[in-house]
Amino acid sequence: MAPTDPVFRRTVPVFRIFDVAKAHEFYLDYLGCTVDWEHRFEPGMPLYTQVSRGGLVLHLSEHHGDATPGSTVWAELTGIRALHAELSAKDYPYLRPGLEHDGTGSCLTLTDPFGNQLRLTEPDPDRR
Repeated sequence: MAPTDPVFRRTVPVFRIFDVAKAHEFYLDYLGCTVDWEHRFEPGMPLYTQVSRGGLVLHLSEHHGDATPGSTVWAELTGIRALHAELSAKDYPYLRPGLEHDGTGSCLTLTDPFGNQLRLTEPDPDRR
C-alpha cells in the first residue's frame, strides 16, 4: 500500500437531537449507552457528544445543519434476542419494539425521540 492510500478506521454516524434530557433518557437510560465525551463551544451553546455501547458509537448533535432529523443507521450485532429482552423489561413508555425476521436475519428497529432510527440486525448464521 502506498503511503498516500487512505485507510478508513471507523464510521461514526451523527444524529440530530433537540433536547439533551430526552436524548439521555433514550440513549443512556433505555439503550444503555454511556457518554464518552461532550463538547460545547461555551456554556449555553448547542451540545455535541459521543455515546457508545460496545462497538456501537454515535455522535449526537444539537447543532443546526449537523445532521438531518429522521435519519437511519443500520448496525449489525450478535445477541439481538438478549437485547430485545433487556429493552422490553425496561419501563420506557415511548417505545415497545418488536423483534422481526426479514429472511436474512433478525431486526430490532428503535426510533429515538427525534425520529432517528437505529436498525439493529443480527444476520442468520448462514449469512455471516
